[in-house]
Amino acid sequence: MPIPSKEEMYRALEERHGAELQKKLDIASVAVCGLGGLGSNIAIALARAGVGKLNIIDFDSVDISNLNRQQYFPDQLGKPKSDAMRDTLERIAPYCSITSYNVKLTEENIPVLLKDADIIVEAFDRADQKAMLVNCVLENLPEKYLVSGSGMAGIAPSNIITTKRITKRFYLCGDGVSDVENGMGLVSSRVLICAGHQAHAVIRIIAGEFDI
Repeated sequence: MPIPSKEEMYRALEERHGAELQKKLDIASVAVCGLGGLGSNIAIALARAGVGKLNIIDFDSVDISNLNRQQYFPDQLGKPKSDAMRDTLERIAPYCSITSYNVKLTEENIPVLLKDADIIVEAFDRADQKAMLVNCVLENLPEKYLVSGSGMAGIAPSNIITTKRITKRFYLCGDGVSDVENGMGLVSSRVLICAGHQAHAVIRIIAGEFDI
């Protein structure tokens, strides 16, 4: 069966979201930095919502240890995550403009690779890399909105994962406490909850809803 036309898919989204919001989503540009448990789920949620431009970035490859919580398939093992996620997103949202980079983000390349995004999503695993990206964006791209994640490990209650507005343009999602090093690690359901918080924060920013 042929895939629906761009107009048909847009109309279906417009019926769900309303014309005003869907137009805002369609012209929005979002960068997802890190395509692991958080980033892969966030990217899929944004693509399904009809975000018009996605910039996805990761330097890692798909490993069997990723399959319990990340949106990859066994036949993608060994493939760069940026390529595997681009392929998946193109199946979900064939008319979304997707730019993928198989590169490690650094203080030097962040201002270049993220400069065209309206909203930047931090979805790294390591605390030091999270801090590096957040600090670099706040210092070099202060006009951007930034949505970050912190604390989603273990099987603690889902309701302690929240979204907080830290500054005018910086949002933090998670429980802010749990650490993969101090417990059972990352469980798919809880990672997905935090990813949902981040994706929804992005959608609300696009909609012009800036409160938490």
